[in-house]
Amino acid sequence: MSGWGGYGPQTNKETRKENNMFSKIMVPVDLVHKDTLGKALNVAGEMAKLYGASIDVVSVGGELPSELGHNPHEFGDSLQGFAEDLREKYGVTVKADPLMAHDPAVETTAELMKAIDKIGADLVIMASHEPGFFEHIFSSHGGYIAQHAKCSVFVVR
Repeated sequence: MSGWGGYGPQTNKETRKENNMFSKIMVPVDLVHKDTLGKALNVAGEMAKLYGASIDVVSVGGELPSELGHNPHEFGDSLQGFAEDLREKYGVTVKADPLMAHDPAVETTAELMKAIDKIGADLVIMASHEPGFFEHIFSSHGGYIAQHAKCSVFVVR
C-alpha cells in the first residue's frame, strides 16, 4: 500500500483492484478542437491504467451537417474512430458515446450532465482553457460540471 491511503501508484495489480477508486471515467471531447485535448487525454489514459477503469469519450453533436459528419451516424463514426485511437494508445477500454442535441452550443452542458448519470461515471476528466472575460460572467462547461456533478471532476488546463 502506498503512502496515499492506498490510492497512489500501485505495482501489484490485485492491490490496485482492491483500491479501485475510479472505475468509469467520462471524458467530454470536442472533436473540432481535438488538438487541444492532449493533456486531458493523457491524464484520463494514465488514471484509467492506474485504477483499471474504462473511459467513455462523450461528444455533443447536432442533427445538421457539420465538419464532423453530414448526419448523426457520421458524427458517431468520427467519435468511434477517436475512441479506437485512444484504446490503442493507452491500452484501456474506451467507449464512444455520441450525444445529439438540437442546438449543441446551448445544450452541451445539460447533455454532459445527463451523460454522467447515464454512463454511471465516477470521475469526469475535462480539458479547459485559460478563463477569459466571458467566463467571469458565465460559467464554462467545465466550471458548471465541477460545481454541479455528483462525481469527482478533474479539469485539466
